[in-house]
Amino acid sequence: MRVLLVEDDEDLSGRIAAVLRSENFVVDIARNGEDALHAGLTELFDVAILDLGLPKIDGVSVLKGWREGERNLPVLVLTARDGWPDKVSSFKAGADDFLAKPFKVEELVLRLRALVRRAAGHAAARLVCGALVFDAQLGTFELDGLPLKLTALEWRVLSCLMLRKEMIVDRRELTERVYDGDAEVDSNSIEVIIARLRKKLGADRIETVRGRGYMLTAAVAP
Repeated sequence: MRVLLVEDDEDLSGRIAAVLRSENFVVDIARNGEDALHAGLTELFDVAILDLGLPKIDGVSVLKGWREGERNLPVLVLTARDGWPDKVSSFKAGADDFLAKPFKVEELVLRLRALVRRAAGHAAARLVCGALVFDAQLGTFELDGLPLKLTALEWRVLSCLMLRKEMIVDRRELTERVYDGDAEVDSNSIEVIIARLRKKLGADRIETVRGRGYMLTAAVAP
């Protein structure tokens, strides 16, 4: 799950990013509205955290720019402005959720997971694909009723596939959602992660669709 965190307070954005990364989110940070607008229009994100009081371009204008550019990523507005007019202007601009400062980081994580899950078309927090179960709210996987131990990169790939189960996920899309924007990525890194997941899940659960990407499926060969 790749997050665009738009917050000009370096200390706060650093603390939020550290917690989100510990929860297996991939985090890109923008510290002003101009950079945020550009990033949201040109890069792939699952969700955005957007402050309203930003340098260069204010948060509401950034959000309007994303929506006018047909960028439909879910957006959680995070701000010290907790008055009703600010909530109204944020929602009218296209916000999906609103969280006022100060806040509990645990609540922020839960809200983000819910936004990503619903944007992928899943109302329930518990996703099932055959014997594989993903609690999208807690961030845990089970296989055949037993907890599944995953590395951070394995978790990111599998959660992306699980949210789009029985659908083909492009290899480039997986790469963008698994690695930070400034990370150095080997050309075969996704293939290596997929191979490790197949060892843990069973080779038949993740199909390679030649020239297109990968698909998580409930159908397992006997």
